[in-house]
Amino acid sequence: MSECTHDCASCSENCAERDLRLPANAYSNIKHVIGVVSGKGGVGKSTVTAMLAVAAQSMGYQAAILDADVTGPSIPKMFGLHGRAEGSADGIFPMETKTGIRVMSVNLLLEKEDAPVIWRGPVISGMINQFWQDVIWGDVDYLFVDMPPGTGDVPLTVFQSLPIDGIFVVTTPQELVNLIVAKAYNMAKMMNVPVLGFVENMSWFECPDCKKRHAVFGESHLDAAAAQYGLPVLARLPIDPKNASLSDKGAMELADTDALAGALEALKKLG
Repeated sequence: MSECTHDCASCSENCAERDLRLPANAYSNIKHVIGVVSGKGGVGKSTVTAMLAVAAQSMGYQAAILDADVTGPSIPKMFGLHGRAEGSADGIFPMETKTGIRVMSVNLLLEKEDAPVIWRGPVISGMINQFWQDVIWGDVDYLFVDMPPGTGDVPLTVFQSLPIDGIFVVTTPQELVNLIVAKAYNMAKMMNVPVLGFVENMSWFECPDCKKRHAVFGESHLDAAAAQYGLPVLARLPIDPKNASLSDKGAMELADTDALAGALEALKKLG
């Protein structure tokens, strides 16, 4: 079997039918790996990933986050994690948040967390594999993988190399939703990765004075797209200034995650 170069345009192999999954670290016991994806940027994948981990942890599950957005990592800041991760001869130890969510991100490996990551695709893909194979995750119920937007090297590496149990597709209400959903859904289908359902972010804003909801980005088009693919809309998250402030302060564990109840039910069905 030839080594994968991640260049599907010049490859004669059918990757969807090849098992390229890598073994996890010997000291990791991960029950479920869940991807959080979108066909474009700016829809709030990292926020949804963080909130999913917070919600799962608060319910008594051991949650962890693999920050696969290597060139634009934001998960550590959301949880107030700084400094460099430590390790031993057996591997790298993830950092833990105040409530025990385990996190690994490139920001936790750099000398300076604000240093730019100017790497080519194969190097980034190698880093993702290192996060999976070299990090000592321990016993984890749900490992959430926060992916960069689009259908490039990182999603391809994650879908091929990690035993993904399912993905959440994050989108926003605009009409552009059809394109966002189509890209993410079609890639998952090509790679034989189950789509658990959709999470709509920035669905509305509630006026603090009159309590009326305003569709800032227009009326949602997600229901029609969900019906087209036969998949559920698992959650609709509002524009919440409080959660945004908590993220900026590194206190994401105090965020209100009630709106993710449907997504958590989908996770429970995995067993």
